[in-house]
Amino acid sequence: MKALTLESKDIGKGNLILVNPSHPVRNAPGKETLVPIHPGYRDVLLEQQTAKMLAEVFSLLDCYQQILPVSGFRTLQEQETIYADSIRENGEDFTLQFVAAPNCSEHQTGLAIDLAENKPDIDFIRPHFPYTGICQTFREKAIQYGFIERYKSGREAITKIAHEPWHFRYIGYPHSELLEKEDLTLEEYTVFLKQFPYAGPHLQGRFRGRDIEIFYVPAAHSGPAAIAIPDQAPYHVSGNNEDGFIVTLWRKL
Repeated sequence: MKALTLESKDIGKGNLILVNPSHPVRNAPGKETLVPIHPGYRDVLLEQQTAKMLAEVFSLLDCYQQILPVSGFRTLQEQETIYADSIRENGEDFTLQFVAAPNCSEHQTGLAIDLAENKPDIDFIRPHFPYTGICQTFREKAIQYGFIERYKSGREAITKIAHEPWHFRYIGYPHSELLEKEDLTLEEYTVFLKQFPYAGPHLQGRFRGRDIEIFYVPAAHSGPAAIAIPDQAPYHVSGNNEDGFIVTLWRKL
């Protein structure tokens, strides 16, 4: 077994961080971790793995001419400007529904992308991304590449954001498939995963021909949390931006 230490300062890092009004951004990504999503869109940046997975979906569907990126990573200053401009132009009620407050926006993590169907007069705040045609095909295929539609209809009381069919969030695979299968918001999924603590039964399943094991590790109150994982097993650790970490292990057949 291999020893792994998890530092409390890293709770706000990783694919599974929860960002909303109750869980503000703790760790903004550094410039070195951000890349353009495509040579044709040099100003639309995402975290490296997120950008890679998005490019794979676009290449699979060959949809660069049909779907356009509207907004990726934003700095705190950019989010402040967008929020203030929307308050001035659209009013407070509209803004509270469709624009996250500064430091409460997933766009500040580099893990979120707003997309639009390629049509004239794209709305920056509410781009059109229907549940038909290539947009719906993207929505369905993107799950296999780690993306979820973050703000679904009927979940506004939980997410605190209105329905946004255009906003996609990278959480990584197989979490995207598990979340969709359980029909959960990311807020609910964060709670769901706590049912599978490191010291108890783990969440296990087979995805794409590989056995996967997932468990939750609470952050230690003093010093790092220490766990053991199997030697040679690929793994991923993500903070939840709340109180601990999610460890995902891939086991070979």
